[in-house]
Amino acid sequence: MGVAAICGRAAVSRKHRDDSGQMTVEFAVAFPVFVIVAVIAVNALLFFSDCAAFDRLARDAVRICAASPAYGQTLGNSVALVADTLEGSFERDNLSIDVTAEGAAAGHTRFTATVRFAPTLFGLGLKSSVFGVALPVLEHSVSLTVDTYKPGVLL
Repeated sequence: MGVAAICGRAAVSRKHRDDSGQMTVEFAVAFPVFVIVAVIAVNALLFFSDCAAFDRLARDAVRICAASPAYGQTLGNSVALVADTLEGSFERDNLSIDVTAEGAAAGHTRFTATVRFAPTLFGLGLKSSVFGVALPVLEHSVSLTVDTYKPGVLL
């Protein structure tokens, strides 16, 4: 073998020796970014799913519990019934539900239900940050205005 062939092998051998561990370093640098993107994506999909279910269930709860209140049932009682119905439907630690009612035009009542979603780390518990990136609490509200009909009561 000639000197050129031996030098060529040495250069190839040295090149492989210098690149060993490069993939490990790249993985170590990129892994936190992949985890952050995955956590954000999973939490976004969970939030969108909860919002879709919450919209439907909040309106149903208002129609069932508040549109035709029982004799002696006050507006505060209606709000409490709607809130209890929604909290029974969403029994997870990372969700909190708030229901308010206010008077609207022509004697109608507007019920506003709000859900607050705290992000989780793939369902393993509540986290406020992942690798130093803050995960804010997300909020979604839905309103429904009803005419609270009270049978037997003259206005």
